Amino acid sequence: MKITSVNVRKVDKEESRMKGIATVLLDDSFAVHDIRIIEGDNGLFIAMPSRKTATGGYRDIAHPINQEVRKMFEDAIIEEYNKAE
Repeated sequence: MKITSVNVRKVDKEESRMKGIATVLLDDSFAVHDIRIIEGDNGLFIAMPSRKTATGGYRDIAHPINQEVRKMFEDAIIEEYNKAE
């Protein structure tokens, strides 16, 4: 699996910890939309798209299965975020 495209849209909310939204294209054939870029206490990190459950919690709609793939997503998205104006 290869990330073939990353599109980042920065969010202009000064008081919000959410700094942007990303879309990732895998192998030019599968897109994952609405990946949030969050400013945490230790820097930027990503939050995969999720939906609210009936019990009030949240559940990821799509997510990496292991830490290696999560890091691949995070590195590519944060690199593109830093390039975006």
